[in-house]
Amino acid sequence: MSGFLHDTVFQNIRDYIYSESGIHFSESNRSILESRLKERLRTLDTDSPDSYLNILKKDKEETKYFLDAITTNLTRFFRNQAHYDTFINHVIPDLIEYKKSNGSRKIRIWSAGCSTGEEPYTNALVLSENLPPGWEIEVLASDLSLKSLMKAKEGYYPGSRVNGIPENYLKKYFDMKDDGYQVKESIRKLVKFDYHNLKFDSGQKNLDIVFCRNVLIYFDEAAQKNVIGHFWDSMVPHSYLFIGHSESLFGMNTKFEFIRTDWACLYGKQIG
Repeated sequence: MSGFLHDTVFQNIRDYIYSESGIHFSESNRSILESRLKERLRTLDTDSPDSYLNILKKDKEETKYFLDAITTNLTRFFRNQAHYDTFINHVIPDLIEYKKSNGSRKIRIWSAGCSTGEEPYTNALVLSENLPPGWEIEVLASDLSLKSLMKAKEGYYPGSRVNGIPENYLKKYFDMKDDGYQVKESIRKLVKFDYHNLKFDSGQKNLDIVFCRNVLIYFDEAAQKNVIGHFWDSMVPHSYLFIGHSESLFGMNTKFEFIRTDWACLYGKQIG
């Protein structure tokens, strides 16, 4: 099936993916789309990309499945330690003081593009460990991949997947199970997983922190602005946005302010 995806068909499928999700496939990552498409066509016992495009347009469940297949779900616990140093040493202390002055004891955080759950569980661990007693924690987590969300909800990870978790966190918040580790119920109950396509408004409001790391790279400029706009609308004044260390809002017309800390850079909504 080498070279099976002709230019016109590639453009048509790429355009359909973009219209449904905002994910943009350029020529440089065409091979990824071709590879995932071949796998799906083999499963359906067909070799016609044109026919498959017609199936996608008629079957929204198949569209969801295919969008799942073409996204890369790479993640790990405490990914990018500099972000977590910033989270622990800058963001949490600042929010504690700000919330106290407003009579609140609750933090809501969204992990957008949560993959198999390592990031939202990390966020729940960090908040549990660093907030004073009596604070309420709500961790929202969403992804385009239903398969990843199912794994995330289980909260079970093989031993190789817990590398990077500090020993004190591992002992306190995980139970050894078979050849891996199970996130304790006390942490799992803090995290709510849900399917969400970032092209659309999530309906979330009153968020104090948003993590959306290494997701914007899949979008073109217009789709990025759309996503960032949704984030702004979902966040309260005096809130924080983390994006990937290789991603930037530079040159994008947004209201977020750039914040540089001793550990890493992030963005804020009406800080100060």
